[in-house]
Amino acid sequence: MRLSTILLGAATAAASVAAKTVQYDWVVSTVTANPDDLYERDVVGVNGAWPPPPIVVEKGDRLIVNMTNKLDQPASIHFHGMYQNGTNEMDGPVFVTQCPVPSGSNFIYNFTVDQVGSYWYHSHYKAQYVNGFRGPLIVKDPDEPWDYDEDVYLTLSDWYHDDAFYLVKNEFLTLRNPTGAEPIPDAGLMNDTQNVKWKVEPNTTYKLRIINIGGFVSQYIWFEGHDFEIVEVDGIYVENQKASMLYVTVAQRYTILLTTKNTTDENFPFMISFDLNMLDNLPDTLQYNTTGWLTYDEDADFPDAAVIDEFDFYDDFYLVPLEKEEPWEADTTITATVIMDNLGDGANYAFFSNETYVAPKVPTLMTVMSAPENESTNAWIYGSNTNAHVLEYGDVVEIVLNNGDTGTHPFHLHGHAFQVIERSNASDSDDDFITYDASNPGIINEYPMRRDTLYLRPNGYFVIRFKANNPGVWFFHCHIEWHLEQGLAMTLIEAPTEIRERITIPDDHWAACKAGGYSYEGNAAANTENYFDLTGEAVQPDPLPAGFTARGIVAMVFSCVSAFLGMGFITWYGMSELKTTEHEVAQVMGEIPLDDESGESK
Repeated sequence: MRLSTILLGAATAAASVAAKTVQYDWVVSTVTANPDDLYERDVVGVNGAWPPPPIVVEKGDRLIVNMTNKLDQPASIHFHGMYQNGTNEMDGPVFVTQCPVPSGSNFIYNFTVDQVGSYWYHSHYKAQYVNGFRGPLIVKDPDEPWDYDEDVYLTLSDWYHDDAFYLVKNEFLTLRNPTGAEPIPDAGLMNDTQNVKWKVEPNTTYKLRIINIGGFVSQYIWFEGHDFEIVEVDGIYVENQKASMLYVTVAQRYTILLTTKNTTDENFPFMISFDLNMLDNLPDTLQYNTTGWLTYDEDADFPDAAVIDEFDFYDDFYLVPLEKEEPWEADTTITATVIMDNLGDGANYAFFSNETYVAPKVPTLMTVMSAPENESTNAWIYGSNTNAHVLEYGDVVEIVLNNGDTGTHPFHLHGHAFQVIERSNASDSDDDFITYDASNPGIINEYPMRRDTLYLRPNGYFVIRFKANNPGVWFFHCHIEWHLEQGLAMTLIEAPTEIRERITIPDDHWAACKAGGYSYEGNAAANTENYFDLTGEAVQPDPLPAGFTARGIVAMVFSCVSAFLGMGFITWYGMSELKTTEHEVAQVMGEIPLDDESGESK
């Protein structure tokens, strides 16, 4: 069992201890793991082990993570849900606040934790965290308002047998996948394993922190024979709310109080189950249900979970924060529409309106720091493909997001918790999108829920608001990693004048840029002479030719390629000996890479 436990006694004793420095020295490297006992594969480990360790701190502590990258690829760490007030340079997303940390380099994350609750950390370099570089981050609160007996956490995740970088390049962002169908996970995990048997004591109240550290699929979770009370979401304490099931998207966190029965004679299954509506197909090998057990008696039976007819979960929209605030009045509004569509290379991309995110050549924070002060407030210098918005210090910013897509999207805002002002239902019709109409608002709660990750329903919309009181460069993006790879992100440059006054970029940040050969001055195109000249910037592929549909052009490309390969195959076959193998045929047809000079298949 890997259900990690934090004893209540330790948390209580910490109340009398002054804030301290908590340091983790991590060597990040490739190790092997087989968490579902079906397939052993390379994963990203820490100090030679996998899964990576939890980070446990107390409010007020200084957290230092000293990372040495021994991978054969760059890396970074984002501390998900940490506001990083005054330390935006420690936030972690590459080409937003820092350069990627190249192989062989050292990088130190150093900041004070001034909040409490359940969080997590993960790589923010491409799809790397899907390869296992992620784990829980627990911030203990000596003054928390609940009574319980023990504090535990449970991570949920989807799991892939294939390397995430391979999937992106060869199966996802390719003209072979014109519909943009996401890679299907192979299994679900609890605390990075399966068949968890959680030993519980009768008549005991557990504070259980539930954290979805997966890369794609939302999961339902329930405990047979046991209800519970929701007390925290995404680090925000809420009024106790009784529930029997949760719907947890990737990157979301729930803390619940679960009281066990006054019995020791039977064990009870608890279950996580994929939201199958998010999957384009259901392979026969897919393990979309994962079962654990509340173990009262290790000698008793461990029954199978009951089959349920529907998922009846509590809607987080109606949760009420303990710190109640009425809806903030918006000073400025950003309106965008989620669109998934193909570009001229045949691959399927994600857009806010008509713009898909493409990382700039210079991390945006470094552009803020190097630009002339009077030009740092102009969104143009941050790139034409970064969805950049410059925000005024102190404004209440409203984001209206309409979903022009049939999928569910969990959106995360770095550096802030936001008020959830509205969220529409899903539309049952692909041709009937529900869009926000400010003159005809939907339900608005008296005291809106706050969190940092919120899901957008299919063909629907949501409205969120946050206070721009944390100067920094903050990412707003879909936390489905495949969709971020497709470009579903925007950059918020919050109070650039104040950023320049408050932020200092450490020497090892500059050193990482230099070691990796990355630009660290200039506009999005790395132009230091004229910040308004974006010549040479990274941009999205050209659009499809006029008159072609996405599927039509892909079909045409495949027809041409197939004809060319077919003629080549006939000629080659006629000139070859009969000893040709299926392996060689597959190579000629382009189904697998050609052998290298050593004769090994690539």
